[in-house]
Amino acid sequence: MNRISRLAQSLLLTALLPLGAQAAWPDQPIRLVVPYAAGGGADNVARAVAGKLGERLGQSIVVENRPGAGGTIAEGMVARAAPDGYTVLYDTFTYAVNSSLRKLSFDPAQDLSPIAMVATAPMIFVVNPAVKAQNIGEFLTLAKTPGNNVSYASFGVGSSAHLATEMLARDAGVSMLHIPYKGGAPALVDVVGGQVNAYFANASSGLPYVRNGQLRALAVSSATRLGTLPDVPTVAESGFPGFEVLDWHGIFLPAKTPDAIKQKLADAVRATVTDPEVVERLKGLGIAASTMEPAGFGGFIEGQMARWSALIKDRQIALE
Repeated sequence: MNRISRLAQSLLLTALLPLGAQAAWPDQPIRLVVPYAAGGGADNVARAVAGKLGERLGQSIVVENRPGAGGTIAEGMVARAAPDGYTVLYDTFTYAVNSSLRKLSFDPAQDLSPIAMVATAPMIFVVNPAVKAQNIGEFLTLAKTPGNNVSYASFGVGSSAHLATEMLARDAGVSMLHIPYKGGAPALVDVVGGQVNAYFANASSGLPYVRNGQLRALAVSSATRLGTLPDVPTVAESGFPGFEVLDWHGIFLPAKTPDAIKQKLADAVRATVTDPEVVERLKGLGIAASTMEPAGFGGFIEGQMARWSALIKDRQIALE
């Protein structure tokens, strides 16, 4: 073989190496980076999915918690990671909000790719039983009455609980005092204790308090009623057509990850979240599995970013 032939063969083999790596993926453990603390809602769902997803891919998936700065520490880490499919982001609602509230060191639209939605979760608008309101209309009338100083809790500025309530307040033309907490648990404690009037609680955490009478459910944030609360109307049914706010969970990769790896991961996620065992496990956490894949999930994220950016600007919401 002459020198030119050997050089041509070498160049061809070098060009084919990335294709071989893509075909072999994954051939080592995968890091699933969760931007929230261990034991929280997002972490619990991520771990419920990770085991079966690893089985599908034939590799172990190691959940790595990187909380802080509203999720942007983890998001930035994955955005800057090698685009080889071995560093994966598991994120939630605030992913679509952060760019409107924070100065980021990365561009979500350019540096990260939505791969698949994993699950969605409705919220329940709950009040302390001492609040003299049996439905959303009566609650908003109280909020409009001078001197009532109606307050609501959230698990942080820009959280789904915060923005859902602000959207309701905007649509109803009322103002309420926002009391942000560092998590859903302390928010629930103070609403139960009567220190705060209302809260859009995660369905899984709020439902037990509704069932034992410590909180009253006025409406749910989903487009349809919950099977676990069939007598509680949706916010849309309560006079606000089109109102729907869901907590969502999804998978992201560095944007430059090869398309073949993105699709293989998306296919594995779809198979995982439709696995009966996973569906039941998620149901136990108050979560509904979703099978939205890259194109649809990408469009969903764009819509969420536009929706919440407009609300944040309209309501002049800022980090405190």
